[in-house]
Amino acid sequence: MTSYLVDSNVFIQAKNLHYGFDFCPAFWDWLVEQNDAGKVASIEKVADELQAGDDELAEWAVVRGDGFFLPPDAAVVPALRTVSDWASGQGYQPAAVATFLQVADYWLVAHALAHGCTVVTHEIPADTTSKIKIPNACIGLGLRCISPYEMLRREHARFVLGAGRAAA
Repeated sequence: MTSYLVDSNVFIQAKNLHYGFDFCPAFWDWLVEQNDAGKVASIEKVADELQAGDDELAEWAVVRGDGFFLPPDAAVVPALRTVSDWASGQGYQPAAVATFLQVADYWLVAHALAHGCTVVTHEIPADTTSKIKIPNACIGLGLRCISPYEMLRREHARFVLGAGRAAA
Protein backbone atom coordinates (compact mmCIF):
# COMPACT_ATOMS: atom_id res chain seq x y z
CA MET A 1 0.00 0.00 0.00
CA THR A 2 1.26 3.46 -0.88
CA SER A 3 2.23 5.44 2.18
CA TYR A 4 2.83 8.83 0.58
CA LEU A 5 1.01 10.73 -2.17
CA VAL A 6 3.07 13.56 -3.62
CA ASP A 7 1.67 16.94 -4.70
CA SER A 8 2.74 18.53 -7.99
CA ASN A 9 4.54 21.38 -6.21
CA VAL A 10 7.02 18.88 -4.73
CA PHE A 11 8.08 17.72 -8.20
CA ILE A 12 8.14 21.23 -9.64
CA GLN A 13 10.18 22.75 -6.82
CA ALA A 14 12.54 19.77 -6.81
CA LYS A 15 13.22 20.23 -10.52
CA ASN A 16 13.57 24.00 -10.33
CA LEU A 17 15.47 24.31 -7.04
CA HIS A 18 16.96 21.68 -4.77
CA TYR A 19 17.00 18.46 -6.81
CA GLY A 20 17.50 19.40 -10.45
CA PHE A 21 17.76 16.46 -12.81
CA ASP A 22 21.21 17.63 -13.87
CA PHE A 23 22.86 17.78 -10.44
CA CYS A 24 20.80 15.55 -8.12
CA PRO A 25 19.55 12.55 -10.07
CA ALA A 26 19.63 10.55 -6.81
CA PHE A 27 16.42 12.29 -5.66
CA TRP A 28 14.56 11.12 -8.76
CA ASP A 29 16.06 7.64 -8.49
CA TRP A 30 14.94 7.51 -4.86
CA LEU A 31 11.36 8.40 -5.84
CA VAL A 32 11.30 5.62 -8.45
CA GLU A 33 12.79 3.10 -5.98
CA GLN A 34 10.25 4.05 -3.33
CA ASN A 35 7.47 3.77 -5.86
CA ASP A 36 8.70 0.32 -6.86
CA ALA A 37 8.61 -0.58 -3.15
CA GLY A 38 5.00 0.62 -2.92
CA LYS A 39 5.74 3.56 -0.62
CA VAL A 40 5.60 6.69 -2.79
CA ALA A 41 3.24 7.61 -5.60
CA SER A 42 1.14 10.43 -6.91
CA ILE A 43 -2.03 10.60 -8.93
CA GLU A 44 -3.01 10.89 -12.56
CA LYS A 45 -4.25 14.50 -12.17
CA VAL A 46 -0.81 15.53 -10.85
CA ALA A 47 0.81 13.88 -13.88
CA ASP A 48 -1.53 15.93 -16.08
CA GLU A 49 -0.29 19.13 -14.40
CA LEU A 50 3.34 18.11 -14.76
CA GLN A 51 2.95 17.09 -18.39
CA ALA A 52 1.45 20.48 -19.21
CA GLY A 53 4.91 21.94 -18.51
CA ASP A 54 6.36 20.37 -21.68
CA ASP A 55 9.83 20.06 -20.14
CA GLU A 56 12.17 17.49 -18.61
CA LEU A 57 9.77 16.97 -15.69
CA ALA A 58 6.91 16.35 -18.12
CA GLU A 59 9.02 13.71 -19.87
CA TRP A 60 9.89 12.11 -16.52
CA ALA A 61 6.18 11.93 -15.63
CA VAL A 62 5.28 10.35 -18.98
CA VAL A 63 7.91 7.64 -18.51
CA ARG A 64 6.61 6.85 -15.00
CA GLY A 65 3.05 6.35 -16.25
CA ASP A 66 0.22 5.01 -14.13
CA GLY A 67 2.55 2.86 -12.07
CA PHE A 68 3.66 6.06 -10.38
CA PHE A 69 0.74 8.37 -11.15
CA LEU A 70 -2.24 6.36 -9.98
CA PRO A 71 -5.59 6.62 -11.75
CA PRO A 72 -8.69 7.00 -9.58
CA ASP A 73 -10.22 3.71 -8.51
CA ALA A 74 -13.61 2.73 -7.10
CA ALA A 75 -12.60 3.77 -3.56
CA VAL A 76 -11.79 7.32 -4.69
CA VAL A 77 -15.29 8.07 -6.02
CA PRO A 78 -17.07 8.18 -2.62
CA ALA A 79 -14.07 10.01 -1.15
CA LEU A 80 -14.51 12.75 -3.77
CA ARG A 81 -18.00 13.34 -2.40
CA THR A 82 -16.70 13.49 1.18
CA VAL A 83 -14.00 16.01 0.23
CA SER A 84 -16.48 18.06 -1.81
CA ASP A 85 -18.96 18.14 1.09
CA TRP A 86 -16.18 19.17 3.47
CA ALA A 87 -14.98 21.98 1.17
CA SER A 88 -18.51 23.29 0.64
CA GLY A 89 -19.28 23.34 4.36
CA GLN A 90 -16.27 25.24 5.69
CA GLY A 91 -17.18 28.83 4.90
CA TYR A 92 -14.79 29.19 1.97
CA GLN A 93 -15.72 31.69 -0.72
CA PRO A 94 -17.70 30.04 -3.54
CA ALA A 95 -14.88 30.79 -6.01
CA ALA A 96 -12.37 29.06 -3.72
CA VAL A 97 -14.55 25.95 -3.52
CA ALA A 98 -15.16 25.95 -7.28
CA THR A 99 -11.44 26.28 -8.00
CA PHE A 100 -10.49 23.55 -5.52
CA LEU A 101 -12.98 21.13 -7.06
CA GLN A 102 -11.40 21.65 -10.50
CA VAL A 103 -7.73 21.05 -9.68
CA ALA A 104 -5.53 18.10 -8.82
CA ASP A 105 -5.47 19.05 -5.11
CA TYR A 106 -9.07 17.86 -4.75
CA TRP A 107 -8.28 14.49 -6.32
CA LEU A 108 -5.06 14.14 -4.31
CA VAL A 109 -6.87 14.68 -1.00
CA ALA A 110 -9.67 12.31 -2.04
CA HIS A 111 -7.20 9.61 -3.06
CA ALA A 112 -5.36 9.99 0.26
CA LEU A 113 -8.66 9.78 2.13
CA ALA A 114 -9.75 6.68 0.21
CA HIS A 115 -6.47 4.85 0.82
CA GLY A 116 -5.19 6.23 4.13
CA CYS A 117 -2.13 7.88 2.60
CA THR A 118 -0.04 10.76 3.90
CA VAL A 119 -0.08 13.78 1.58
CA VAL A 120 3.31 15.33 0.79
CA THR A 121 3.28 19.00 -0.21
CA HIS A 122 5.16 22.27 0.17
CA GLU A 123 1.88 24.03 0.99
CA ILE A 124 1.31 25.22 4.54
CA PRO A 125 -2.04 25.78 6.25
CA ALA A 126 -3.53 29.24 5.79
CA ASP A 127 -6.29 31.05 7.63
CA THR A 128 -8.12 32.34 4.59
CA THR A 129 -11.49 31.80 2.94
CA SER A 130 -10.23 32.71 -0.54
CA LYS A 131 -8.23 29.52 -1.25
CA ILE A 132 -8.45 25.95 -0.01
CA LYS A 133 -4.96 24.76 0.84
CA ILE A 134 -4.14 21.04 0.86
CA PRO A 135 -3.00 21.07 4.52
CA ASN A 136 -6.27 22.70 5.60
CA ALA A 137 -8.27 20.03 3.78
CA CYS A 138 -6.11 17.30 5.29
CA ILE A 139 -6.54 18.69 8.81
CA GLY A 140 -10.29 19.01 8.30
CA LEU A 141 -10.57 15.45 7.03
CA GLY A 142 -8.21 13.88 9.56
CA LEU A 143 -5.41 13.11 7.10
CA ARG A 144 -1.67 13.35 7.64
CA CYS A 145 0.08 16.04 5.61
CA ILE A 146 3.84 16.58 5.67
CA SER A 147 6.60 18.38 3.78
CA PRO A 148 8.81 16.49 1.35
CA TYR A 149 11.75 17.01 3.72
CA GLU A 150 9.85 15.29 6.52
CA MET A 151 9.08 12.39 4.18
CA LEU A 152 12.74 12.10 3.19
CA ARG A 153 13.80 12.09 6.84
CA ARG A 154 11.15 9.58 7.89
CA GLU A 155 12.23 7.25 5.10
CA HIS A 156 15.96 7.80 5.81
CA ALA A 157 16.67 8.97 2.27
CA ARG A 158 20.37 9.61 1.62
CA PHE A 159 21.79 11.31 -1.44
CA VAL A 160 25.52 10.67 -1.09
CA LEU A 161 28.19 11.57 -3.60
CA GLY A 162 29.79 8.55 -5.22
CA ALA A 163 33.24 7.23 -4.36
CA GLY A 164 34.46 8.05 -7.88
CA ARG A 165 34.46 11.79 -7.17
CA ALA A 166 37.66 13.53 -8.21
CA ALA A 167 39.88 14.94 -5.45
CA ALA A 168 39.97 18.72 -5.16
